[in-house]
Amino acid sequence: MRTRPTLSWTPTGAPLPRTTSLDEVVRVVAAGRVLVLSGAGLSTESGIPDYRGASGSLRKHTPMTYDEFVGGEAGRRRYWARSHLGWRTIARAAPNTGHRAVAELHARGHLCGVITQNVDGLHQAAGTPDVVDLHGSLDRVICLDCGAVSAREDLDRRFRAANPAFEATATRINPDGDVDLPEHEVRSFRLVDCADCGTGVLKPDVVFFGENVPRPRVERCYGLVDAADALLVLGSSLTVMSGLRFVRHAAAAGKPVLIVNQGETRGDVHATVRVDLPLGQALTTLLARL
Repeated sequence: MRTRPTLSWTPTGAPLPRTTSLDEVVRVVAAGRVLVLSGAGLSTESGIPDYRGASGSLRKHTPMTYDEFVGGEAGRRRYWARSHLGWRTIARAAPNTGHRAVAELHARGHLCGVITQNVDGLHQAAGTPDVVDLHGSLDRVICLDCGAVSAREDLDRRFRAANPAFEATATRINPDGDVDLPEHEVRSFRLVDCADCGTGVLKPDVVFFGENVPRPRVERCYGLVDAADALLVLGSSLTVMSGLRFVRHAAAAGKPVLIVNQGETRGDVHATVRVDLPLGQALTTLLARL
């Protein structure tokens, strides 16, 4: 079953109070057993823009949907030509101070888990163990026919071999690894089939807009929320239900929900405190105060 993509939401009513004080965050995190739910805002300082911030990519870019990808070769060619360029930027991106702070919070025993809506692998690169990639990861590729999973680096080499004259230049990267690319350059891009079965359609092992997160992964995340004493949301607008449901679940169980994000979020009504600060600054300060 697939759902209609949720690309935006419109706040209703007056904005709820926000603060720049980390006092409540420090108090709750110091007590331990905190689960982190991170979003694209955590990776902006690594050069990967978010979707919905002040300069978010949704203002100029419509992300690939599942139906468009599986609906025909033209959609897949558009995605892979653009993502082939975008992958180079994603692969070069390095964890920022926010990612490193989360890893240190985990190492010190303050966190009981990390769920990320990001597909860039930067939490893992920073050293955080057992991260749940809610929306998958761009470093893996799956065959929609035989189910084989392979490394994105292998596909990148195959694309380079199949498109030796492809010299397009990416002008802007998006959180899903897609870039802006003129249509005439898209049309010249050659696709490749699954190397395992020989004919299968290859898809990045990520959840596209309009595609559901696998149920076992959702249940694992609910289990992490149940086992935690508090939920700390970092850099997510919580626009899509895939992340918002865990905020609602925690709040319904009476657990503190702490949101650190620049701007309003769809989950503000469920939050104990809403901190409006850049993530790198906020998390570095948090570490220093613990």
